[in-house]
Amino acid sequence: NAVLGTSNEKRVTIMSELKARAAEVNKRLAKRYPDAKCALDFTNAFELLMATILSAQSTDARVNIVTKSLFRKYPDAKAFAAAPQVEMETAVKQTGFFRNKAKAVIACSKAIVEKHGGEVPRTMDELTALPGVGRKTANVVLGNAFGIPAGIVVDTHMTRVSGRLGLTSNADAEKIARIVHLCLRKMRSRSRRFSASSSGPCIDGPSAVSRARAVSALSLCGDPRALRRSRPSSPARGCSHPARVSPV
Repeated sequence: NAVLGTSNEKRVTIMSELKARAAEVNKRLAKRYPDAKCALDFTNAFELLMATILSAQSTDARVNIVTKSLFRKYPDAKAFAAAPQVEMETAVKQTGFFRNKAKAVIACSKAIVEKHGGEVPRTMDELTALPGVGRKTANVVLGNAFGIPAGIVVDTHMTRVSGRLGLTSNADAEKIARIVHLCLRKMRSRSRRFSASSSGPCIDGPSAVSRARAVSALSLCGDPRALRRSRPSSPARGCSHPARVSPV
């Protein structure tokens, strides 16, 4: 918020300070979590897209259990597109909101088959035009499946952590993504460890382990509020994805 609506000179100073702070956070997270990676299991872009849609209001661990058999039964977009609604509902039931999710993955797959020859598109505009796919899901796919640094994945955890790290007090996901992206864009092409998404690599959910990672990041920045403000939340209360299935 401080960056918007200020004089050019002040804006440059603020952005310079934010970039330095973000760079230090990213550096220390990279050192502490050198093998950070996407928590969802996938072998290609289509599988990651389907898994990300299914991860709404679920955990990555649960989605990985479901997709292990799901991708064997429906190996590609054509198979997903041809699946009966009721049959797909049964297959994804364990992820929650199964009726809406079954409808979303089938509709998305049909669009991929009809408009893209069965291949997941590689641009933000084409991805977000697919049923059930928003900017966050598109960023997950572009960054992790294609290695395209399209943006920062922002969810409720990222919103909270970016504020605690002093990068922004904004609550709007797109504005947070824009500010953090500006802070990190001159660093390596993919600042993956900075993402706090459940499908991202570092602070990946509400469990005690994930909360500890958030505390670790805050402590690295010398934030004395880390231990006081970061309390484990109930795993049963969901994940970092919004409650709605479409679009995310």
